[in-house]
Amino acid sequence: MITSEFNEQTNILETELNGEVDAVDVLLYLNEFKSNKALPRKLKTLVTGNRVKFKFSVKDLKDFNDVKNQSLQQYTTVASAVVINNPIGAALSTIYGAIANNEKYKYKVFSTREAALLWLNNI
Repeated sequence: MITSEFNEQTNILETELNGEVDAVDVLLYLNEFKSNKALPRKLKTLVTGNRVKFKFSVKDLKDFNDVKNQSLQQYTTVASAVVINNPIGAALSTIYGAIANNEKYKYKVFSTREAALLWLNNI
């Protein structure tokens, strides 16, 4: 399950990954950015997945990146910090970061919320 809420105080979209998350969940989440006109065009996101079990493979990461690129076209910049504490999730997230980063989209994986927020607040 993926849930998101925009934090007005920090100006960061906070997303929580819980339980089993499959490729369809991720693609639906990424597609939501296409139609969301309320979020800032210079978007910062904090994704936390401390109790998540990914049910997709490395092969799905390219599809995620393609959908992400389409969905974020209307944004000036997007910075996504991901906090994940399980080894498989961290590995998949790190591999995704290697293919996802570009001039408009910055993505980094962290082991603590504090480190992720420090990075986001300095972008």
